[in-house]
Amino acid sequence: MRGRRLSERQRQRIQAVQERRRQRLESRTNAILDQLDEDRAAAADLDGDAVASPAPRLGTVMVRHGAHLAVEDVACNLHHCMTRSNIGDPVCGDRVVWQPCGDLGGVVTALEPRDNLLSRPDCSGRDKPLAANLSLMAVVVAPRPPPSGFLLDQYLVAAELIGVHALVVVAKMDLLDAAAAADFLDALTPYRALTYPICPISTKGPPGLDALTGRLTGETAILLGQSGVGKSSLVQALLPNQDIQVGRLSAATGLGRHTTSAATCYRLPPGGPDSGRLIDSPGVRSFRLGDLTQAELEQGFRELAPFLGRCRFRDCRHLEEPDCAVRAAVAAGGIDRRRLACFHNLREALVR
Repeated sequence: MRGRRLSERQRQRIQAVQERRRQRLESRTNAILDQLDEDRAAAADLDGDAVASPAPRLGTVMVRHGAHLAVEDVACNLHHCMTRSNIGDPVCGDRVVWQPCGDLGGVVTALEPRDNLLSRPDCSGRDKPLAANLSLMAVVVAPRPPPSGFLLDQYLVAAELIGVHALVVVAKMDLLDAAAAADFLDALTPYRALTYPICPISTKGPPGLDALTGRLTGETAILLGQSGVGKSSLVQALLPNQDIQVGRLSAATGLGRHTTSAATCYRLPPGGPDSGRLIDSPGVRSFRLGDLTQAELEQGFRELAPFLGRCRFRDCRHLEEPDCAVRAAVAAGGIDRRRLACFHNLREALVR
């Protein structure tokens, strides 16, 4: 059953309530951290010398709930940390500097530079950061529901814009016989021609998951795809110990199992520093692009690169304008017509 649509006034009221709650949590967190600083200073005065503090350490944010984070250190141990409001906005996957603080666990004192950041628009249109430092975006499609080229291309544009490798995962292959499977994979030929890897899998039989698990080794990956393609089943198959990891992450934040509704980073089997990471999030499942310029959208279609700047008009939309290099490439077979159609659909929906 679909939920009722919220009016703009209702959305603003909900956001205001959430912002007040966030500010109250931040205020309580800062009070705890300020008290910790005062206790250290008092101890230093009593000793007549500075109190030695443990050396700062590097870590990765595995899950965040408000000011509370589960941070994984270089030995894959989890620590409950709190974050100061003046260091930025840590998200799942962020590399951070944190300071051990006894019973408190730790305090995140700095964010390391990010390789990339995946965001999506919230209900007011503002970018909401979801995950940082990705190395792979795995876009899941399936025979049922039939794949939407609009959504697939949207995900691939996002990967191009943030500089992340993309992989097209073809799930539920067990639903197709040999002939239907060949036809389905043949429809993805334009993406294979653009060097996007195509990875057929099934969680219920041949061809299995071996091809996918091999590609995830050593990666920090995130799964994207339209509703119904089997992402949840795929996450469960890739993470047979997910319940154990959820328990450890919840214990690390100290806030209970509900914290896993946030973007969460899991260690892929067998675990340890050399294994890959998989990020799962309800927010990522509903990911969509925000407003773009036409230049940004063009950058998201890698096949357009050789022809950009060669049209007669600098502001060419690649529609009916004369001497359009992009349409000439389509006519010559250098660009797939379906991809250009998706470009125009996205341009209509997203370009401001």
